[in-house]
Amino acid sequence: MIVFEREKSYVMVTQDDHAQVSKQIAEHCKDDFYYDSKDVQEVVLAIQEHDRGWIDPDKSPVWNDQLEQPFSFIDYPTDLKISFYEKGLDEVEGMSKYACLLCSLHYSSFVQDADETAVQKFWDIEKQRQDRLYDELGIVGNEKKKETLMYHLDLLKFSDFLSLFICLHEPGNNDKLHPFFKNGFPQLFLFVMQEPIIASWESDEVVTLSFSPLKSELNVKLTYKEVWKEQIEKDGLLQAFKDTPVAHRKVTFK
Repeated sequence: MIVFEREKSYVMVTQDDHAQVSKQIAEHCKDDFYYDSKDVQEVVLAIQEHDRGWIDPDKSPVWNDQLEQPFSFIDYPTDLKISFYEKGLDEVEGMSKYACLLCSLHYSSFVQDADETAVQKFWDIEKQRQDRLYDELGIVGNEKKKETLMYHLDLLKFSDFLSLFICLHEPGNNDKLHPFFKNGFPQLFLFVMQEPIIASWESDEVVTLSFSPLKSELNVKLTYKEVWKEQIEKDGLLQAFKDTPVAHRKVTFK
């Protein structure tokens, strides 16, 4: 779950709803940024399904007693989080080996330096999966395919970050940027190698990018729930979340 706190409520976005926005972003990227048109469908699939493992747990959000707020994907218990990653990656591999390899590389980049036992085990398993998929997909020894794969990984990360930008911020407010975005986007594309891409709110419904791989302006609809703290105190987080109606917010990227 992606959680943004307001004074009297929590704005909660499921990882799958966030991923659907990521997919729309990827579909709207310029064709030449994919390197090879035959891979577009599988890259978009990877971006659409990169948070697949969160679908079931996001149906039942959990309260974090220590922080006194709902658990988010950031502070969720590591051993459970890792199990969601593994389940999602297994399911994606059943759809596409290339999409699974991208998703595995994406998740592995989060945990390479962690020293927790569960994380080390996950990293070891995913390294074996990656080595197998590199071989099965004919990427081993093929520098062009490897370069293309890494570029597609950056597209996944860019689409993920841009979607997260509208999930983690108050619309229209550039004063309190989430730490993820303090220094701009980490992905470097061929058209902008010297400085990071910077996203900022132009208005409550418009986000501008300093440099962009998008074909043109893109309109997306973010699905979320605004769960009131008073309702949580009365009924508990799970019931309050279930009783809260789904809402939608329109955002234009330009």
